[in-house]
Amino acid sequence: MKKHIVTAVLYTVVTAVLLGVVYPLAVTGLAHVFFPRQAEGSLIERNGVLVGSHLIGQAFSGPGYFWSRQSAAGSGNGYDATASGGSNYAPTNSALATRVAGTVQTLNPKGTNAPVPIDLATASASGLDPDISPAAAFYQVARVAAERHVSEDTMRNLVSAHITQRQFGLLGEPRVNVLDLNLALDKMTPAAAK
Repeated sequence: MKKHIVTAVLYTVVTAVLLGVVYPLAVTGLAHVFFPRQAEGSLIERNGVLVGSHLIGQAFSGPGYFWSRQSAAGSGNGYDATASGGSNYAPTNSALATRVAGTVQTLNPKGTNAPVPIDLATASASGLDPDISPAAAFYQVARVAAERHVSEDTMRNLVSAHITQRQFGLLGEPRVNVLDLNLALDKMTPAAAK
């Protein structure tokens, strides 16, 4: 019996060290060697100032910016990376219907018949989705173009240039990274960015 207990304890210690320390350090080390930008969080800096991550969504609420997908992560305005998660409202939940209706009214206050893209009206499962669909970006072109005092064609071209296609032609959906798009927008029309 004593031999079995000693074997079990040693096995537990060895696997804990191998799988809890050695393996994570090895994977982290390899990631830093082969994928240094991604291993550091795909951080984006402008003029030496950290402005965000290519992988984590953030709030943009000014009329001169493309808006991100809604977030239910954390309290306040969401986008809290320490509290990633969706609202978990069922499709039949009246709170979800009320929130979506309010969002649609905010996005389409003039009552036009243009349908609001679903990813603008609903929150992502993680609450930190950095991307929106091309349809969601094109939906916002008129508002952003008017606020920035540029033509809608110029704004559509900017959106088109920031569409990321499916990986390997089949994985995922076409998408637009909102932070990248807004940084390009500020670079294109910095005076109107305020």
